[in-house]
Amino acid sequence: MKLKPKITIADHFAQMSDPRIDRTKRHKLIDILTIAICAVICGADSWVAIELYGCTKFEWLKTFLELPNGIPSHDTFARVFAQLNPQQFQSCFLNWMKSVQTITSSEVVAIDGKTLCGSYDKSNDSCAIQMVSAWATTNKLVLGQVKVNSKSNEITAIPELLKVLELSGCIVTIDAIGCQKEIVKLITEKSADYVITLKKNQGNLYDEVEKLFKTGISTRFEGIEHST
Repeated sequence: MKLKPKITIADHFAQMSDPRIDRTKRHKLIDILTIAICAVICGADSWVAIELYGCTKFEWLKTFLELPNGIPSHDTFARVFAQLNPQQFQSCFLNWMKSVQTITSSEVVAIDGKTLCGSYDKSNDSCAIQMVSAWATTNKLVLGQVKVNSKSNEITAIPELLKVLELSGCIVTIDAIGCQKEIVKLITEKSADYVITLKKNQGNLYDEVEKLFKTGISTRFEGIEHST
């Protein structure tokens, strides 16, 4: 008898398009996705590790997955994920995350860019893959991430990430690259607050803020709206 969890990964990934042709489908797409997600949550960091997780947890997995041909091979996991629509997968994943985890009020969400280790392709001199991710510091969860276009930078990727996040009541932190009018506007439109690094290369803005703080310190911030 199959168990029916209250909240299932299948419910949120049911709309995922299967990129495979029918004659190659030995495993159900939802089985592949569920095993991979569970494995990564448990620390798997390679396709081989995901397959090993599936084999180790086979008896448990088959209580709620069909697994008509057992656990997929690591090659199958790699091949299927390489063909998935990343935007569609992210949308499904974020919807699932929202259903199982409520963001804590005043949660600090850190937006940061990282270079994926080992993503530089020496054979064709391809640039390393850059990602921008949102990390919920209290709940210790990655809320979402987007790939930085190879011909662009984090300034264009950050707004795309902010658009898909539920940030009401949160405090968003970003380093100096996020000190942009569009980014700040998006954060406030999401009913969130922000803490953004300001550097001297911002010119007039830096000078105005420095002047404001000097005035505030000398007057004990009298007449200046602030909180402590």
